[in-house]
Amino acid sequence: MGLSVMCKTRDGLTLIGGVLNVAVSFVVFCFIDLVDFVLGFVYKLLDFFIESEWRKPGSFSEEAINGGGGKIIVSEQGEEESEVVCLSSSKLQFEEISDTLYSRPSFVAEVSKLAVNKLKLDAEILQPNDKIKKGTVRSTIAVNSTIVKMLRGRMIGQHLYPITRWSDCDCHFCNAWTSSTKDTLFVKAESPKDKAREDVLFIHGFVSSSAFWTETLFPNFSSKAKSTYRFLAVDLLGFARSPKPNDSLYTLREHVEMIEKSVLEAYKVESFHIVAHSLGCILALAIAVKHPGSVKSLTLLAPPYYQAPKGESTAQYVMRRIAPQQVWPPMAFWASIGGRYEHIARTVSLILCKNHRLWDFLFKLITKNRMKGYLLEGFIRHTHIASWHTLHNVIFGTAGKLDRYLDVVRDRLSCDVNVFHGKDDKVIPLECSYSVQKRIPRARVKVVENKDHITIVVGRQKAFARELEEIWKKSTRD
Repeated sequence: MGLSVMCKTRDGLTLIGGVLNVAVSFVVFCFIDLVDFVLGFVYKLLDFFIESEWRKPGSFSEEAINGGGGKIIVSEQGEEESEVVCLSSSKLQFEEISDTLYSRPSFVAEVSKLAVNKLKLDAEILQPNDKIKKGTVRSTIAVNSTIVKMLRGRMIGQHLYPITRWSDCDCHFCNAWTSSTKDTLFVKAESPKDKAREDVLFIHGFVSSSAFWTETLFPNFSSKAKSTYRFLAVDLLGFARSPKPNDSLYTLREHVEMIEKSVLEAYKVESFHIVAHSLGCILALAIAVKHPGSVKSLTLLAPPYYQAPKGESTAQYVMRRIAPQQVWPPMAFWASIGGRYEHIARTVSLILCKNHRLWDFLFKLITKNRMKGYLLEGFIRHTHIASWHTLHNVIFGTAGKLDRYLDVVRDRLSCDVNVFHGKDDKVIPLECSYSVQKRIPRARVKVVENKDHITIVVGRQKAFARELEEIWKKSTRD
């Protein structure tokens, strides 16, 4: 009897808590919608006056886009993402742009059509034309004006913005790539004195860096592993010490091609193991699909694989799962701010990333320089354009492709697949790893007790280093 009363009381409190969460979230996010809307105008004015974005010499004209040497062709928006084609000279270039970049339903949008009208006014729509000169066909385009402007800048070979925007950090660390003649990513390589027998590629997660691996795992590998393997940890495009081009859309294709160019080609890697965390898991799967005969083992940590219900846009579904517009739990609130509100996210980037030298100094002062700040460095050394477009075009926008990627790994690759997930992970739910195993039955899933999204590695680096060595040894033996 007493147990029944306790259960009913608990269920009642849970229901009340859920209702309060929805009610408070509605009020809070309605206000945030308004703030983000106002910030949009503020940043347009600041960009105009500081960078003369709209009237600088060599600015783009409609003739350059519609009647010049290049045309922008965008296919009809699909269920999951829209395929964009840039025709420059005789070269076709495909870009994958997530619809979450220009369509993010909010609380306000659900009770008012004003947001929908705003999106329509903010979009540039070119009516279809059966044929243009010389028999060339042009299809309909319906893309947010920001994306169109970026594509314009890329098409005629100009940067849309200066290499360093006024709201980005201009320090040497963040911009060392601008003085280099190599258009490649930063790669931290550790190899034995004698020739390494095998290569291992490490791919970090979102708003992180190669230090996530080099400061944790690299020092803890055994002497035998260090004499056998060449370790290659990369800073992804737009993060840490790698290039941060402002005219990039940071699509999956761009990220993968830069890894291929900077690691596989530059270091003449023929076969390799992959270790990837979070966002890096998506890139790892894409690389494995492109190089099925080269991957010897695939180790994924907290892979963001969500299975959307049939008939739903996968990108929109994943955005709702990662950024659900709730004030509680706190992780959901901050994820919603960073994933749904472009101008508020830019403000956060302006405060944190542009002033990272101040935060570095304060961190060292508070800790009396006794703690390494590599996690903080990875978190605040990027640009808003890089983080915003990577989040939407890779994590949200390519979610619909992961089914196909996992099927290819299951059917065409014979390598071992190992998945690790912290039981207390509040960023990526545990169900994602089990969904990977469901898609690839041979995948082994290890759930680590009392560990979260970061401590799945940090804090247990010695144990994880031994686990990786066993995986690589078994893969080589098999």
